[in-house]
Amino acid sequence: MPKSADAAAKEAVQLARELARAAVDSLPEGALAEKLIAARGERRPLRVKLGIDPTAPDIHLGHAVVLRKLREFQDAGHRVVLIVGDYTARVGDPSGRSSERPILSVEQIETNAATFQAQALRILDGDPARLELRRNSEWLDMEMDQLLELARTTTAAQLLERDDFVKRLSAGQPISMLELLYPLLQGYDSVAVRADVELGGTDQKFNLLLGRDVQRAYGQPSQAILTMPLLVGTDGHRKMSKSLGNEIGVTDPPQEMYGKTMAIPDEVMGEYYRLLLAPEARAGGAGAPAGGSEGNQAAGQSARDAKRALARGLVSWLHSEQDAAAAERHFDRVFVQHEAPEQIAEAAFSADGGMVHIPAIMAAEFGISRSEARRLIDQGGVTLGEAPLGAGEHDVPVARAEGQLLKVGRRRFRRLKAA
Repeated sequence: MPKSADAAAKEAVQLARELARAAVDSLPEGALAEKLIAARGERRPLRVKLGIDPTAPDIHLGHAVVLRKLREFQDAGHRVVLIVGDYTARVGDPSGRSSERPILSVEQIETNAATFQAQALRILDGDPARLELRRNSEWLDMEMDQLLELARTTTAAQLLERDDFVKRLSAGQPISMLELLYPLLQGYDSVAVRADVELGGTDQKFNLLLGRDVQRAYGQPSQAILTMPLLVGTDGHRKMSKSLGNEIGVTDPPQEMYGKTMAIPDEVMGEYYRLLLAPEARAGGAGAPAGGSEGNQAAGQSARDAKRALARGLVSWLHSEQDAAAAERHFDRVFVQHEAPEQIAEAAFSADGGMVHIPAIMAAEFGISRSEARRLIDQGGVTLGEAPLGAGEHDVPVARAEGQLLKVGRRRFRRLKAA
């Protein structure tokens, strides 16, 4: 028996509320529910757009916040249109910038686009019925008359209203014509793929709203928009970014992902739970207690245990439960019990006159200077085999070094092997 119009509307409102969970903005108010009702009436899925410029070779958990939300739309039966901005990457998104972005080469963009697409599929459902992969070079490599038509859809005053530009103008920083064009090009992406909904971070709000204006100018219904919070990096203060070195990559090895998660400040755990783990994990499944760090401690769980649950949840999501268990064992062995890990990388050495210069190995393997390496040896912080090296014992015979475990401090290990 078909549902009544009222029942269908109520169901759409409830689904819109669920899909907007954790979003900062769902604009215009009620638009997402209206889109759901209209799509149901037309017996089709919504077209939900995300565009990301491949300005770096890897994606991190900051990107995963929006990708996770896209997956929720897929799981609700809708079609995601993931646009790899190989053309807009040549222009450079001015969002959140105090200066113009450096221009990448076409070769860099192509390399980054390939890895980004593969990594995004670790989170998204790759079923062609649920995912459409596009590159905006398909339509943005346009004729001049098309570009002029696009430029007529807005005014310079509208573009200069965005906060980034206002701040730069007040600081006397230049704004290039390319940067002014960027929001228009992103808006045209929505026209090209006939987007019903567009997602992005809060720093993309201006671009997403302008996309609605561009769609109207081309005679299309305006998209609804959802903006997601910007995930704080492992430093606990700045947004996650590879350039800031505070990122956790979605393809980081399990042990590295687990260890980086254990290093985040306690006060940001709640955000990681809320934005990255599935709703069932936030409700208490998958080893992740509800409510982030505050809820965990209120339930009698320590911040340390809550962080362990978070690390297990993230590794299980992006790798497997078996990888998560192995990563936790590795963490305990190295960082809690201060023992050598089960698997230790080898370090090849060459001998000079039958002697091995240990500071040279330490510098090559651990990125420290030779003077710092000598200081660590002299302070008794370096062990070779079962015995610590003594003060001034910087060179050892080959026979003593071959096959031995070099331990620097509590957490750095190499198995020595003659080259």
